[in-house]
Amino acid sequence: MSLFISSLNSGSNGNCYYIGNDTEAVLIDAGISCRETERRMKKLGLSMSLVKAIFVSHEHIDHITGIPAISKKYQMPVYITEGTLQNSNIPVQEHLVKSFQPDETVTIGRLSVKPFSKSHDAADPYSFIISFTDVNVGVFTDIGYACRNMKKYFPQCHAAFLEANYCEDMLAKGSYPVHLKKRISSNKGHLSNTQALELFMKYRGKQLSHLLLSHLSKNNNSPELVQRLFGEQAGHTAIIVASRYQETPVFRINGKQPAGIVKTRIKGQPGASQLSLFS
Repeated sequence: MSLFISSLNSGSNGNCYYIGNDTEAVLIDAGISCRETERRMKKLGLSMSLVKAIFVSHEHIDHITGIPAISKKYQMPVYITEGTLQNSNIPVQEHLVKSFQPDETVTIGRLSVKPFSKSHDAADPYSFIISFTDVNVGVFTDIGYACRNMKKYFPQCHAAFLEANYCEDMLAKGSYPVHLKKRISSNKGHLSNTQALELFMKYRGKQLSHLLLSHLSKNNNSPELVQRLFGEQAGHTAIIVASRYQETPVFRINGKQPAGIVKTRIKGQPGASQLSLFS
């Protein structure tokens, strides 16, 4: 039993994460356009017909841009809290708006999605654990610090999208105004490389096969720096830096096999070419 995951885009220009099994999937956020989401999924051999819901982490524009068009075109439910909906003002058809509560599991076919609160400068922000049988994938971005919830759920993951937003030195020496630097580095801002690496080293479980480092700052971080920092401590975990410009490959997470390249197809996707996946 496997989960298939990909970052369709990750950064302040748009965030969208795909997690699914062979019969259904969800998107966590949809911060790029409907057309671009479709294009990137098609390129990966992923079918929008498998996506049964969008879950919204918070109302910032880089997480919600594509939601109205995707939801309307595919009549796709949007799981969003009342606070996030009111502060986002996104025009979603009323019958497609679904609510969720913190720490209460939402069932989407054979997938289970558990939202839990996080620290960020938004009205009602959430992270998510997506599970299928005994495999867990976490989506942990836009986080000011590794709170109790993070330390509880991160060790349970077989794979995770984890924010590594900024290098502390690059932020301090950069051109951003002081108030923005303080906002980014505050407990309601973003997770630094140092904070993310500390969480990874202290709290990762032995079963963590894939870590997708996400939401890197364009101006205050470097993919090469992040890859090196985490690569030095990776052990058996495959380290992938999610791009702000393109999709990652699709990775297969099964909770058992070590990281390695395999060839497979996701069932229920006629005409999809074979995907290069990591098990």
